[in-house]
Amino acid sequence: MKYALFLGCTIPARSRNYEVSARKVAEKLAIELEDVEDFICCGFPMKPTDRRSFNLMAAYNLALAEEKNLNICTLCSSCTSALTEAAHLISRDADLKKQLNEQLSKVGLCYEGGVRVRHFARLLYEEIAPDDVKTLIRRDLGELRIGVHYGCHYLKPSEIYDDFDDVENPRSIDFLVALTGARVIDYPGKKRCCGGPVLPVDEKVAMSVAKEKLDELLQAGADALCVVCPFCSVMYDGNQRSIESEWGTVYNLPVLYLPQILGLAMGLDENELGLKMNVVKTRDLLSRLGITPK
Repeated sequence: MKYALFLGCTIPARSRNYEVSARKVAEKLAIELEDVEDFICCGFPMKPTDRRSFNLMAAYNLALAEEKNLNICTLCSSCTSALTEAAHLISRDADLKKQLNEQLSKVGLCYEGGVRVRHFARLLYEEIAPDDVKTLIRRDLGELRIGVHYGCHYLKPSEIYDDFDDVENPRSIDFLVALTGARVIDYPGKKRCCGGPVLPVDEKVAMSVAKEKLDELLQAGADALCVVCPFCSVMYDGNQRSIESEWGTVYNLPVLYLPQILGLAMGLDENELGLKMNVVKTRDLLSRLGITPK
């Protein structure tokens, strides 16, 4: 199983722990992730102001993958949304496809269509047999109570994702986390946005949105929060200390990417999973699993 790995902009700059852990888990599951040197921004930041540039940037990336006869594996939910939406639009609009290919021809590219874009979590959920994951489990995470955060772009808009999961009652990430033996907990704001989209406009509002979820997770007795998007991690992990300082509270809630959780269950160590790069330290969490942090 081979995919072109699309990292986007945020992960190389702020979420290397996500990339490191995803590569290690993919290796364990015999998923080959090929780097495409010429990939650029997915186009997502341009979408609200310049649809033409948004479509062209996404099509450029799709064409690069098509040139290598590869589908795309993404880690960022926003990148997933942008590339999937563009592929969806191009497949249904011949005029748009023609216009984009006229521009792509200037750099020697052409996009015929058909490249499949899959978030790493969806890829694991749909294309890896549960038993294949279970056979790799070396460490039972049954001691942990984990809350899952789906975010906005992992599932929405549902029509471009072929309704692979229920937007109103998502279960795919819960299912993957549960394979580790961990107890997946429910909490009231499970489907709520992290607040990240509001951050550039009103930091206080964005932080208060993230705080509500952290409060609910604390009340539900969560030992950790599972995320699948770097922007969501920025809100819950990167900004957790700022939220604690602003509202005079303490969470000390580790925020782990899905492959970090899977990797722990597979017996990978903290360096292989980039856990030292997490802002909220995982030392106490590892100790509960009988792991002595290095």
